[in-house]
Amino acid sequence: STDETRYYLTGIYLHEASSNDIPVLRAVATDGHRLARFEMPLPQGAENMPGVILPRKMVGEIYKLAEEAAADITISVSANKIRFAFDHIIVTSKLIDGTYPDYQKVIPQNNDKIVEVDPKAFSSAIDRVSTISSEKTRAIKLSVDNKTMTLASQSPDAGSATEDIEVSNDNLALEIGFNSSYLLDITRQLEGDQCRIVFADANAPTIIQDAADASSLYVLMPLRV
Repeated sequence: STDETRYYLTGIYLHEASSNDIPVLRAVATDGHRLARFEMPLPQGAENMPGVILPRKMVGEIYKLAEEAAADITISVSANKIRFAFDHIIVTSKLIDGTYPDYQKVIPQNNDKIVEVDPKAFSSAIDRVSTISSEKTRAIKLSVDNKTMTLASQSPDAGSATEDIEVSNDNLALEIGFNSSYLLDITRQLEGDQCRIVFADANAPTIIQDAADASSLYVLMPLRV
């Protein structure tokens, strides 16, 4: 989020958690419209680590530096600061002082309508169809009918655009709208061969993840289209 009125959402929440009874280090970010969650095996020394909120700008700088790091990164956490040390670099930053909301409540637990699609084909289709969508909402409609997903968008000035792609599902028929920019942000992060989309209905949050990698999970709120 970039909304400073909810300053505690402007960073990434990093904390110890459990996934299928396995200790993990989990990172979460949300802006109220979408949520991203990533987890990895809990590193040595992170046991009983307090949950902390990392400033967005600091994360961006660490990301750029870490890409070229030749050794492991040592992370030290205190009540209000975090330090990253690697190679000959030490970066220290203040943490965001606040309580992160219970994000687990917005991750759907009962979605049961599953569609799988090639993420590269899906992302490319979203990109093409959304070029004429309204700048205000960036809305795109997904219509699933058996083995076909139709992507559609329209605007008063540019007309309409549609594209069909092949999907795998169990005879699902559903229409749902999303912000195409948000959908693109998510699909471009998927590196596997299959994107799994798990729906409840046209008005409920949808789960998107790599079908073969449970470490990352995305939740996206729908739009009315």
